[in-house]
Amino acid sequence: MIHYTLKCANGHAFDSWFQSASAFDKLQAAGHVSCTLCGSSEVEKALMAPRVQISSKSETAKQEAPLEEAKPTDGPASPPAPSLSEPRSDAEKAIAALKEHVEKNSDYVGSDFASEARAMHTGDAPERAIWGETRGDEAKQLIEEGIPVAPLPFMPTRKSN
Repeated sequence: MIHYTLKCANGHAFDSWFQSASAFDKLQAAGHVSCTLCGSSEVEKALMAPRVQISSKSETAKQEAPLEEAKPTDGPASPPAPSLSEPRSDAEKAIAALKEHVEKNSDYVGSDFASEARAMHTGDAPERAIWGETRGDEAKQLIEEGIPVAPLPFMPTRKSN
């Protein structure tokens, strides 16, 4: 597995893991790599610094040394690597908050979204806040029928990596 920091043509930066460097190249060439914020498929690798792991021998020596003998390091400590599951930008934080709100305050109906929305609209089912998945053509039909729907900028938690 290889970890890349990526950036899109709109300047958004995000991280992702790939099976290999060639797997990234194939996915990018096929247009399957897109920005997590704006959906742009114009994505490229961003400049990255390699992450160097300290050997276990020198780490053990540091742990065994008394505190008064500890010497300052040669430079500032590098910040811990950001978690791929944690939002990095304000936009990602807003989407994470929206997702939490939707999941907490509405019912997930999965692939039955179109039929559930239609049943509520016609009065065959009680009205409630729902969210789920539907194909593009089904969503278009709902809109044409005057049923208020809106796309959400996230996937259900059960489908997240």
